[in-house]
Amino acid sequence: MRIVETELLVVGGGVAGAYAALTARSYGADVVLACKTPLTGGSTRWAQGGIAAPLAAGDEDAHALDTLKAGRGLCEPEAVQAFVRDARSHVETLRDLGVTFSPHVTLEGGHSRARIRHTGDSTGHSISLALAGALGAARGPALNVLEGAFVRNLRVSGGAVVGADLLTPDGPVRVRAGAVLLATGGFGRLYPVTTAPPEGTGDGLGLAWQAGAALRDLEFVQFHPTAVVRGGAFLVTEAARGEGGRLLNARGERFMERYDPAHELAPRDVVARAIAAEIAATGRVDLDLRHLGAAFVRSRFPTVTASLAPLGLDLGADLIPVQPAVHYTMGGVQTDVQGRAGVPGLYAAGEVASSGLHGANRLASNSLSEGLVFGARAARAALAVLKPVPARTEALPAPLVDPACLPALRAAVAGAAGLRRDGATLRAALDAWAWPSTGTESRESLEAGHLALIGERVLRAALDREESRGGHHRTDFPGEAAGAVHSVQSRALGETVARVPVGTAVPATSVLGSSA
Repeated sequence: MRIVETELLVVGGGVAGAYAALTARSYGADVVLACKTPLTGGSTRWAQGGIAAPLAAGDEDAHALDTLKAGRGLCEPEAVQAFVRDARSHVETLRDLGVTFSPHVTLEGGHSRARIRHTGDSTGHSISLALAGALGAARGPALNVLEGAFVRNLRVSGGAVVGADLLTPDGPVRVRAGAVLLATGGFGRLYPVTTAPPEGTGDGLGLAWQAGAALRDLEFVQFHPTAVVRGGAFLVTEAARGEGGRLLNARGERFMERYDPAHELAPRDVVARAIAAEIAATGRVDLDLRHLGAAFVRSRFPTVTASLAPLGLDLGADLIPVQPAVHYTMGGVQTDVQGRAGVPGLYAAGEVASSGLHGANRLASNSLSEGLVFGARAARAALAVLKPVPARTEALPAPLVDPACLPALRAAVAGAAGLRRDGATLRAALDAWAWPSTGTESRESLEAGHLALIGERVLRAALDREESRGGHHRTDFPGEAAGAVHSVQSRALGETVARVPVGTAVPATSVLGSSA
């Protein structure tokens, strides 16, 4: 086994991980960046709509208010304020790295004004290429980039996370590190109909759980309202509705006025449930952009146009059949605004983390800028408290589940914890929650183990939350409860779901569980 020593190990090469690695290098730190795909893989490159940040100092309060409204009472105010203070400068850094944003800013659901910067409908791809280019230029002895590297397990010493064991194309690698920053993305692949990439299997959450970190608000899963599902799920960016796209049911009626005064630009949870209801009632929902003019539509959304063409659909001339699909997971590893995960040496940023920014329902296009803001913050926080790397460390165990059970596992989660949920169905799913383990360690069995672990936590959190709020809708509890509380789970709590009031400080060291 090859041994590598570094000051900071970053796991994940999307916007949060790549930017964290570049930030750490800007402070002179030695960094290892490990990602299980090529640098331009992962969810970042699929982000079509754009990146949200206040346009000017006067927009910070409005952007914060929009974020808080979308989060339905579960945003952490400190995280929201940190985000709106920092986001604009980090977006400007992307310009310095070569991202050429359109002069035309656009509007998306939940925003009170146009503030979404974009590069047509391939914003994430442009950002991914720019970050990969910057990392490529910086590669060397002080920045070791391991592509195709999968984390088997974290390693600990004295209650602190001090590295990880990796499976790489060149054989096993052990990284000894002063700190580990997880930026592994979400767990969208827990569901069968999702826009998440194949690698979105929640690895970072599983690793953090084994280390004793707390997982927060896992019941809040965001369904993108407008996905085209044919042999997979492909989303049509929310910017299409921001430009004036209309939703029509099978009778050709615009229906969103019956569900929200913002019509097609209501928050995603509202639009997704409205579309599901209209499909159930009439059989179909279409997105209509024909009135915008075919030439404009094709020039504004070239990526979507090209992706729909093989399906025989023309975005500028046809009605596009859409339905909700799992797109983003708001819950994750509980962190403070510096990315600290409550276990010494462990940090998290991006979709893997519950930073407190998104609350119960992520505001459109806040995710790319969140990766920048909290990726940079986590990198700086990790470097501020680095300690010498011990020679003797202990590997944390990893759950291994037979990958053959994944279709049934995903179907069980979708059936119980989809857009509409109820207590009886959730209890039945938990009662039947048992998946065969395997003695064969592989990337597939580790991914299946993470998804099985997270799936149970999602079901428990959804059952415990007896209200409807944001991305969590209970048909047996259709209203919001009077007080807004987070759901928190950890190994130390066992099967208990703790209820933690909004605004409760995340401790610098975990009070919920040990690190081993």
